[in-house]
Amino acid sequence: MGVKKKKGMHVAAFTVCQHDLETLKSFADVEGKNLASVLLHCVELTDGVSQICYIKQIVLLLEKEDKNGMCDPIIQSCLDILAGIYLSLSLKNPLKKVLASSLNGLPECFVTEAVQSFTCRLQEELNTTDLYSYRKVFDNISSCLENFNLGRESINKLLENVLHFLQKSLIEILEENRKFTGNHIVQTQLMNDLLVGIRVSMIVVQKVHSFQTSFWKTSTSPEWQSMCALLSIFTKFLNDDDLLQTIHSTSGLAIILFIKTMFDPPERIPSLISSLLLGSVDCTSVPEWFRSSCRSLCGAEISGSALLFLCQGTLAMLDWQNGSMGLPGEALLLDTANVLFTLNSQLKETTLEMFLSRILSSWTSSAISVLESSSLSLKNSLNGNSRIVEGLLEYVYTHWEHPLDALRHQTKMIFNNLLQMHQLAMEGADLDDDPFLLGLTQSLLQLEWHVKGKYICLGCLVECMGIERILAVDKTIPSQILEVMGDQSLVPYASDLLETMFKNHKTHLKSQAIDDTWINQLHETWISPLLFILCEGNPGQKSYVIDYYLPKLLNCSPGSLNYMVKILQTSADIKNGKKRSLFRLGSCHSRGALGALMACLRTARAHGHLQSAADTWGSLVSSARIKQGLIHQHYQVRIDTLGLLCESNRSTELVSAEEMQLIQFFITYNLNNQSPGVRQQICSLLKKLFCRIQESSQVLYKLEQSMSKREPENELSSQPPTVSLQQYKNFMSSICNSLFEALFPGSSYPTRFSALTILCSIADVFPAPQGGIQTVYQLSHDVDAGRFQTLLECFTSTFEEVKVLAFDLLMKLTKTVVPFQDSEKLQGLFQAALELSTSTKPHDCVTASYLLNFLIWQDALPSSLTGYLQTQQVADGDAEKSISVVERNTLMVIKCLLENLEEEVAQAENSLLQAAASFPMYGRVHCVTAALEKLSLKNLQLVSEWRLVVQKLILLSYRLSAVVSPVIQSSSPEGLIPMDTDSESANRLQVILNEIQPRDTNDYFSQAKILKECDSFDLEDLNAAMPNSDTSVEIKGKEGKPCEVTAQMVLVCCWRSLKEVALLLGTLCQLLPLQAVPESSDGLLTVEQVKDIGDYFKQHLLQSRHRGAFELAYTGFVKLTEILTRCPNVSLQKLPEQWLRNVLEEIKCSDPSSKLCATRRSAGIPFYIQALLASEPKKGKMGLLKITMKELISLARPMSDLQSTVPQVHALNILRALFRDTRLGENIIAYVADGAKAAILGFTSPVWAVRNSSTLLFSTLITRIFGVKRAKDELSKKNRLTGREFFSRFPELYPFLLKQLEAVANTVDSDTWELNRHPSMFLLLLVLGRLYPSPMDGSSSALSMAPFVPFIMRCGHSRIYRSREMAARALVPFVMIDQIPNTIRMLLTKLPDFADQYFRQNHIHGTLLQVFHLLQAYSDSKHRTDSDFQQELTGIMVCTRARLWLAKRQNPCLVTRAVYIDILFLLTCCLDKPAKRCQPDLENLGFWEDVNEIITGSELITGFPYTFTVPGLPQYLQSLTKLAIAAVWAVTAKAEGPTRSMTIAFPQLLESAFPEVRSLTLGTLLEKFSAAERGLPPLLHGLREKFLMMAVKEKHPECFCKILKILHCMDPSEWLPQTERCAHLTPKEFLIWTLAVASTERSEIQSIALRLASKVIVCHLQMSEEDRTSVAPALKQWVQLVISSCEEHLPTEPRVAAAEVLTSTAPYFLTSPHLILGLQDTLALWRCIFTLLQSEEQSVRDAASEIVTAAVSQENTCQATEFAFCQMDASVALALAVAVLCDLLQQWDQLASGLPILLQWLLGEGDDLVCVESTHQVEEDYLFEKADVNFWAETLVFVKQLYKHLSQLLSRSCWCPPNPESLRHLQRTASQQHQLLTQLFQELPPTAEFLKTVEFTRLRVQEERILACLRLLAFLEGKTEETPVLSATASPPEARRLTRPRTETAC
Repeated sequence: MGVKKKKGMHVAAFTVCQHDLETLKSFADVEGKNLASVLLHCVELTDGVSQICYIKQIVLLLEKEDKNGMCDPIIQSCLDILAGIYLSLSLKNPLKKVLASSLNGLPECFVTEAVQSFTCRLQEELNTTDLYSYRKVFDNISSCLENFNLGRESINKLLENVLHFLQKSLIEILEENRKFTGNHIVQTQLMNDLLVGIRVSMIVVQKVHSFQTSFWKTSTSPEWQSMCALLSIFTKFLNDDDLLQTIHSTSGLAIILFIKTMFDPPERIPSLISSLLLGSVDCTSVPEWFRSSCRSLCGAEISGSALLFLCQGTLAMLDWQNGSMGLPGEALLLDTANVLFTLNSQLKETTLEMFLSRILSSWTSSAISVLESSSLSLKNSLNGNSRIVEGLLEYVYTHWEHPLDALRHQTKMIFNNLLQMHQLAMEGADLDDDPFLLGLTQSLLQLEWHVKGKYICLGCLVECMGIERILAVDKTIPSQILEVMGDQSLVPYASDLLETMFKNHKTHLKSQAIDDTWINQLHETWISPLLFILCEGNPGQKSYVIDYYLPKLLNCSPGSLNYMVKILQTSADIKNGKKRSLFRLGSCHSRGALGALMACLRTARAHGHLQSAADTWGSLVSSARIKQGLIHQHYQVRIDTLGLLCESNRSTELVSAEEMQLIQFFITYNLNNQSPGVRQQICSLLKKLFCRIQESSQVLYKLEQSMSKREPENELSSQPPTVSLQQYKNFMSSICNSLFEALFPGSSYPTRFSALTILCSIADVFPAPQGGIQTVYQLSHDVDAGRFQTLLECFTSTFEEVKVLAFDLLMKLTKTVVPFQDSEKLQGLFQAALELSTSTKPHDCVTASYLLNFLIWQDALPSSLTGYLQTQQVADGDAEKSISVVERNTLMVIKCLLENLEEEVAQAENSLLQAAASFPMYGRVHCVTAALEKLSLKNLQLVSEWRLVVQKLILLSYRLSAVVSPVIQSSSPEGLIPMDTDSESANRLQVILNEIQPRDTNDYFSQAKILKECDSFDLEDLNAAMPNSDTSVEIKGKEGKPCEVTAQMVLVCCWRSLKEVALLLGTLCQLLPLQAVPESSDGLLTVEQVKDIGDYFKQHLLQSRHRGAFELAYTGFVKLTEILTRCPNVSLQKLPEQWLRNVLEEIKCSDPSSKLCATRRSAGIPFYIQALLASEPKKGKMGLLKITMKELISLARPMSDLQSTVPQVHALNILRALFRDTRLGENIIAYVADGAKAAILGFTSPVWAVRNSSTLLFSTLITRIFGVKRAKDELSKKNRLTGREFFSRFPELYPFLLKQLEAVANTVDSDTWELNRHPSMFLLLLVLGRLYPSPMDGSSSALSMAPFVPFIMRCGHSRIYRSREMAARALVPFVMIDQIPNTIRMLLTKLPDFADQYFRQNHIHGTLLQVFHLLQAYSDSKHRTDSDFQQELTGIMVCTRARLWLAKRQNPCLVTRAVYIDILFLLTCCLDKPAKRCQPDLENLGFWEDVNEIITGSELITGFPYTFTVPGLPQYLQSLTKLAIAAVWAVTAKAEGPTRSMTIAFPQLLESAFPEVRSLTLGTLLEKFSAAERGLPPLLHGLREKFLMMAVKEKHPECFCKILKILHCMDPSEWLPQTERCAHLTPKEFLIWTLAVASTERSEIQSIALRLASKVIVCHLQMSEEDRTSVAPALKQWVQLVISSCEEHLPTEPRVAAAEVLTSTAPYFLTSPHLILGLQDTLALWRCIFTLLQSEEQSVRDAASEIVTAAVSQENTCQATEFAFCQMDASVALALAVAVLCDLLQQWDQLASGLPILLQWLLGEGDDLVCVESTHQVEEDYLFEKADVNFWAETLVFVKQLYKHLSQLLSRSCWCPPNPESLRHLQRTASQQHQLLTQLFQELPPTAEFLKTVEFTRLRVQEERILACLRLLAFLEGKTEETPVLSATASPPEARRLTRPRTETAC
């Protein structure tokens, strides 16, 4: 943890006018000791901090002068000057407070003179007429009244003038504000001045003593007249809608304050204000001054906002303490509450809602103050059962889920105050059994845990009444809260509640305890659930618990740490198998006990609960355990273990040598991580470590200096500081070596990103020594020319993050590392950058930009560029010189790029195809933009040259845009340039081009082009067929080779060019200074240029058709609009509003002939409007947003005129974009209801375009209202609202939805219903389905959900299946839980009897679906008792039996029959649930008899008569099968009771002719077999033969797969002997059959077949030796299957299956002491492991790591490593696997045979060199066709590991090859490849690392492989000194500690 350094305090120095300066000089004495001299010296200082010291001396001098008792002219003049100084200082200047504090100690004899001086000076201030100086006067008035005695006296003397000034200034500022309407910058300043003026007026009234008297309260008094005038002004402000709401709010405060101050008698003030709030002021009974000043408030028509702010003033300005206002005050309090409740239902603007919540909170605080000494009637009015408290609870329940955090916080305060109010109102009563509190607790506990307000209110209740009552209701509440902590949105609330409960429970237990046993109960209640979550919870849940709750728990109870560590240590210690773990050790999906242990220790150390490193490792956890954590398979375990090492609550804690070794070990294996979040955490933790090293090194340096004086007694004295500092240096150097080695050729993006980020952190934390601060390490000392070149080559990465990091690091190193001096190399780099800037690969131009910027800032440009510079002057001075060098270099490079770009644009104007193929222009523009962004453009020196460059840039951008625009603005930009090679196609395409010609006017696109010559046609024939066509040209690439230009290549060229132009123009507007006037010399960009750029953006945003083009043009346009809103130029300020009005008018008038694009979701139009609205200041009135939304809502509504729906489509699309824009925040919420109405009504339009846009808008609104989907369930309660909350936020939707639903329901029930009559039903039900009732909802709510219920039920009669289903789902939330049984019974009674003559199956189906979903919701509910549940279900069952014919054959409809059977099945599930009390016996109810009757009469028994597919048949079969299976299990479970005949059995179901039946049955059986650890039911033991018979006969893939899975779950030794009898296959034949299935079937079946075959093979091997011999051919086939399943191109599933197979067979085939498969096959399987360990898929690598864990945990391998039995990451597993394989070769005595194979692995396949030459051509020809690329695998990592372990193996072995000739072939091959490699390197260009990156990297990788192989071969021949050393093979010692050296060697 680094220490934040305090910023140096900057204090602006004061000065005095020339007259005062001369006065001081005239009075100053020669010695400089008198008051004038000191003050003069103070004035002459330029440092404000120094002036503070002198100010303090002045009062000391005055105290000495006090002895004379006289005030001479010197002192008078000095006091006068000090008064002037005080009033001249700004309000925030510390000097002002120091001066006031000093003058407060002024001797008494000088006070009068000082007051006079201040009065005179202040009078001068008050006389100012400069309106823009009024703010300074306001500040001076307020500062004079702020703890400043002289100032207060001066104000008191000038009270009349002050009040007059305030009156005059407020009027003038308001008038000035009106003059500048539209200039929001000036208006903002003026409104702030207005706000300050109002506040100062209130301060004057509150703090001036004169107002405490009554002398001024006469109508003739000037003060009284000014007060009346000010009150009138505030009233005017309150009702002025053009002013900010903060002004309204402050005006409301001021009005009440002034009334309180002016009104007599004070006793009538409460009743007056009460009548004011209620709108019942009697004008005849109030004074004249009140009527005249507050006339607008005396009427009945006061706006809601004005009334709200008057309530705020009432609560804030009146004295509510101790009931000082008596009964009138109590009445006013109640009236205020009623007014606020009324306003709550009226005000829906977000900001007003926020004000209202604060005011309600303030009201509850005032109520608490009054209740402390109130009347009995008020207590009765404010207890828990009162109407006002009900209203407050209603408000809390409605707003506790509000999207605004601040508003939710206010609801918490309101609820907390509400509880206090109830306690005070019930003072003297027993609150332990208080019905209100108990009922409140019960209601809250019944709520679902996804409700945020539940946590807030429960926390308040715990603090109010204690935790014991809540735990008495349910002891599992701690576990329930921990369970929901997987949801990020709930975590803060849940953790706060847990902390509150834990503290309360601990305090309670401790207070009642006699001994220490209370801690056990505390741990049992709180710690045990926590440990379970840490070990067994899901990953997200554990992370949030650790981050949020664990620190709070440890802070509350530090002693619990030892208990947690003890439990977790025991659970994690299962390595030797002697102990049984309470929790799992962990895996890739779970942290296990080890992860929980590391998380607890990390949190404890970071929060200071572990005092030192020695204490941590010594007493709590071993170093070996930490090492296991650092290589654990789960990333979070590794992160937590690293955090344990790096984090500390003390930033200067010494880093021990052991910690440094462990961190070095961690870095070796954890740089290559695919997860960005994990990489970020690793880099952040290491930066904390580096900060600790830097901070502690400073302590060590100081300690080293003081060693000679005394010996310190602290932890740092364990060893000399010099030793510790040297350890630091060595450690940091070692870290940097590892990081630079990680940047090897072919290293992955994650590795490079991690290494560069950590290196940048090192450069930041350890800066160059300066200012006497010593640095323990400097990165530049470890960076040589080679490493500098390595960093430079990082620019070639295709990931821009790597380029950015490399560039930043190079910039940090350039001060100390010598840059390039070779001019030839510089020229080569510059030329490479220019060439890359025209590459057809987009990432190359980014590389070019970074390379050019590097050369610019290094001042390393070729001398040939100086010709582009007209002015050769360089400013003097180091700082200015460096700036001017960068400016000069940037200017030269941009001019060079512009010159090239101009030529290319000219060529593109002739042939865009040639440009797309050879020199796409966007790269040049990108480089220009990048260069400008790096340069500070505010203080340029070469202004004249820059102006010309900017002008040329803009004009060239327009030219380039004109070339590419026709493609982007085409109706079909993706295919505008067709590519065909025959004349017939060209003729057809010519017709198409002629058709679109009116929309695409570029001449080039008027003819179809034939772009590639073919032998099948003649160009002359084509020209004859197309006489108007130009001659076709052959397109050639950069190297003169013909290349095929596709439409996509042209499109990429065009849209990227337009993108870069947009970004360039936006950057110019954003960064360049603007000219104030046309001829001024202070800016580079003129007003006209800005307007032209705006018009350019408008054209392209409104006319482009390609999404990539207008999205990126939008990015540039946003930059422009942001500048315009802050621009002081009024004409530019008003441009956004003008553009907005113009485009809205254009939309309104648009028709099919308009250029605005109505398809593609209106293309760029929404982006254009978004940019204009998003730039509007958020603190203003948002006038543009209001205008726009009003216009768009009106356009989006259905119109009677259907001739043109284009405006409606545009409006809907734009609304969708605006509702999605998060920058508009809560300001857009006010329009959600209107948007929803437009979307629902638009869905009924006959025009498809309108319906489509309406659907998209509706989807956006659903997300905006209910939040982003956070659960898989579409209707998850996480994305739902209660009906109360929804309709409270959007009350307009209540009548609208109800009316629309009624219309739909009426149509559904009519006999003449048409299918397309009401398509809006879908949307209505979708909205209503997301609402749910809350137990907190009262029946008296005006927005009750009950009226919707009958209409939703009627919608269930729809003829559309999906509508009936949605109606059933939508009905559930509208029925309260306790009403569900009655509703179900009511619905069942509506079903027809069998005897009924007329009924509709649609009606029956809709009703049954509603019954089913209601019953399902009731069974899942937690809000009912078990006894009630069973009783209600019994009643439902009785009603169900009355309509049983619907489940039988009497019902001809299979669909309704299926749903009825589903209901019966659901009833069986409900009644089978365990209950606390007796439940009804299904036998006694006759339920199973009914079920058996249904099954017996069903088609499962009698067979199916259907010869064709019947509607609903699959659904019916599944439902019937589920019920039949339930019946079978019921018979099995009832074996002890009265026996029942089994109607149907599993064999019958498995023999069904329908795959639906078999599949469902097999799935059920598979679940039972998968959980067979607890034993199989007897019923299943006899099914083995059936499964074997089915296996060879089953044809349905899904069923076949499940059969194989069941066989895999069973023990083969039990069923394999039966294969011949059941399947007519011997065990060997069955194995061969299984292998055939695995080799021919599809992926999933292949995988399970391979698993099964592996299990069968192992079973054969465990039998006799004869069986082993007989299955040898099958074993060969199995090996080939495994190998083929590990290939990289395959899907994930077969590779994971192969990894699991290898894990299970590892003891037999991979690590067996005796080779079973033979060396070749065994090594082939090990090669598969290495392939899987380098897979890009994390799941495959994790599965492969399990193989290595199994391999190193065998008896013959576990002693070779300390990581046996450990879950490990793939990076470590790869190194360990190589080590184990080398060790096994010795054990098998197969080194001679195995070494050539391993050396061949090292050398590679040899195909890489052959592929190099053709790579470039392939990449050029197929721009968009990318081969599969593994972004994780690093070839050289495997090569280095293999080389290292082979070297160790050969060096410690006395083995010699028996026949040297066996390795000479390999030697020749490697030598030939080395020669070819050298030749290929020579053929590459000088800067191949940039221009031929792919080929260069591939050659570098192959070079490393060849050198490694040659070095080992040379070692075997005794010629190690003749072969180059493998680069970067020297690995840190930690990497060699994975294995322990064997004591014996193989000879």
